[in-house]
Amino acid sequence: MRFRHPDGSTVHLSYCTNVHPAETLDGVLAQLRDHCEPVRKRLGRDRLGIGLWLAKDAAHALITDPAALRGLRAELDRRGLEVVTLNGFPYEGFGAEEVKYRVYKPDWTDPERLAHTTDLARLLAALLPDDVTEGTISTLPLAWRTPFDDTAAEAAHTALATLAERLDALEELTGKSIRIGLEPEPGCTVETTADAIRPLTAVATPRIGICVDTCHLATSFEDPEAALAALAAAGVTIPKAQLSAALHAEAPHLPEVRTALAAFAEPRFLHQTRTRTAAGLRGTDDLDEAVAGRALPDGAPWRAHFHVPLHAPPAPPLTSTLPVLKDTLTRLVGGPDPLTRHLEVETYTWQALPPELRPRNRTQLADGIAAELTLARDLLVDLGLKELP
Repeated sequence: MRFRHPDGSTVHLSYCTNVHPAETLDGVLAQLRDHCEPVRKRLGRDRLGIGLWLAKDAAHALITDPAALRGLRAELDRRGLEVVTLNGFPYEGFGAEEVKYRVYKPDWTDPERLAHTTDLARLLAALLPDDVTEGTISTLPLAWRTPFDDTAAEAAHTALATLAERLDALEELTGKSIRIGLEPEPGCTVETTADAIRPLTAVATPRIGICVDTCHLATSFEDPEAALAALAAAGVTIPKAQLSAALHAEAPHLPEVRTALAAFAEPRFLHQTRTRTAAGLRGTDDLDEAVAGRALPDGAPWRAHFHVPLHAPPAPPLTSTLPVLKDTLTRLVGGPDPLTRHLEVETYTWQALPPELRPRNRTQLADGIAAELTLARDLLVDLGLKELP
């Protein structure tokens, strides 16, 4: 979905296909048929943007077979879909029964992460619509926090600098500019936007900036105004933003709130949980650690890294951090010039919701994704952007 910003530029809104995990090219093509096109039709649009997730095997199949890449591009066109951004965070196995810490491997100290992201950039340059010259890729924020020492940091920074050189060469060759956004996430080496400033200024290239995920921002209790102002002051760009909402518990000391939270503690993904104290942010790596005992103080609200559907916050006594999303979006695109032009709805946890809240079939999932995109569209229109055909 495309929007005209009051400054005349185009802002793209898509939804991320990691909600339909597929490891192979055949699986990706099935996603387009079974999920993406039905969502487009529900929205009544001739064109829908998707934030494509290409796992290692799917990316390899495309990079080694030009005919397959042309076929994917043709299939996107045929189904009324377009790609301006890729989710390059998960490498493989995102649909496994247990993902947890595996999603952070390989990290930016591993040459395979550089190779994979280089492949993704080459693929995106080929998949961009003819009238679009800029693509973006979100990636993991260097590494999980442990083990990560000065030697690891130097290796990661060197890899990013090499990537920037490759992206420069790619633009010279194709005329397409691909930019990368590190995506701060609780528990990682780069957990917050503030953590991103040092490594990104060390690399010092406009090719590599930050991907602001509003669920992660909220989980770490970052103030959107302060966070975005600090990035601007440091000269850190925002190639991409992911529109997502975290789980919020206002009174975690109450037994009924603990019970409600426990229903979201599931075995597939990590749901890092945070609270603010006088001494600073406190947290656990997963939600079950928080609800099971006294791992976290409970005198102030808790937030958990669980991407809840934008249009359907959980029932009381829980809620979502949708207000943080709205505040951040206003600051990203509501001013005279947009701070980013690529927005992606990323609720990948539909099938990890408590059983009674999960979609029971493809139809219900498509309805839910379409409802999220409708909410995001309405927010953009309310900010003065005009939806384009």
